Amino acid sequence: MGMSGPGEHPSSLEHMPRSTAIAEADPAGGVLRYRGIDVRDLVGVVPFDRVWGLLVVDDLGHRLPPADIFPLPARTGDMSSDVVSALASVSPVWGFGPLHDIDDATAVDHLARTSVLMLSFVAQSARGPELPVVPQRVVDGAGSVAERFLVRWRGEADPRHVEALDAYFVTAAEHGFNASTYTARIVASTGADAATCLAAGVSAISGPLHGGAPARVLRLLHAVEHLDDPTPTLVSLLDSGRRIMGFGHSVYRARDPRADTIRDVCRRLDAPLFEVAATVDRTASALLAERLPGKAVHTNLDFWAAVLLDLAEVPPNAFSSLFACARSAGWSAHILEQKQRGTVIRPYAHYDGRPPRAVSEVTGWDDRFSDPDAGAQP
Repeated sequence: MGMSGPGEHPSSLEHMPRSTAIAEADPAGGVLRYRGIDVRDLVGVVPFDRVWGLLVVDDLGHRLPPADIFPLPARTGDMSSDVVSALASVSPVWGFGPLHDIDDATAVDHLARTSVLMLSFVAQSARGPELPVVPQRVVDGAGSVAERFLVRWRGEADPRHVEALDAYFVTAAEHGFNASTYTARIVASTGADAATCLAAGVSAISGPLHGGAPARVLRLLHAVEHLDDPTPTLVSLLDSGRRIMGFGHSVYRARDPRADTIRDVCRRLDAPLFEVAATVDRTASALLAERLPGKAVHTNLDFWAAVLLDLAEVPPNAFSSLFACARSAGWSAHILEQKQRGTVIRPYAHYDGRPPRAVSEVTGWDDRFSDPDAGAQP
């Protein structure tokens, strides 16, 4: 290991994950590969339940099982909260042991059962308390994971919606070290159980900066949907210092391959917002090229995911939860990989606060006896 940089502590950084065998995002080539397989070769060909097996155990034959019957314990109206609270009850109910105490095969079984149950929880929460629960026999009559998800949610599944959701799940299933994946790995490194690790991943996407961008893209598309020219709206955004959501990516120097893949699916399925989105894509790309010469800024997954999820009639408040459903595959793969590495992720924090000082220098020291109850023993 080479010399550490400022603020780094060699003995701690040895346990920071810096590599993975799960997925490769090629920044220069604009390619995303799962276990060496180009994601573009999977969409529409290999369903999500088998892509889960590819990512987690490198085996397309290891598919997600049907979800166990597990009614959603609470319905708050917020899907992320519903799912996290439900996942918290899985391990004690099912008797899942800590990852540290079980073998890999058992861990894979726990991850698979929890992953598909998470989709069930999202579908149940999306259905809401005002509608009766869809009978299990109706759900069992569906085929793929995406179809079962929609049937559990709506009682039926439009084939176009099934195709759209499966394409989204596959394309968004994994993308290396990001906020939610790293969170899941950190929890896994402590030896926690599978359901707790997946709940940590869900919690990390509850904020708008990771997984929430498609909802903001959709608002933009609706704002310009009936305009002859979106240019004034886009220029106003840029002039005010705001971003055009759905453009640019911190990893890819070329195009985001996932955006192109989802765009093709939107075109093929005749998504209602496809033409509007294509116009915004062209116009915004030209504006950004003028303002950022020499830097190519193209649409990313979030932009075209908004169009695809709108086609599937997914409400914007469910977008982040659908992202969690997709990313359950990648999280599971990283949780297992971290378990196999067997080290606790414990980064060293470089202190940049006040220098050593006396307690009498702290604000409020002179008031320490002004409260007659101060210092009283409990």
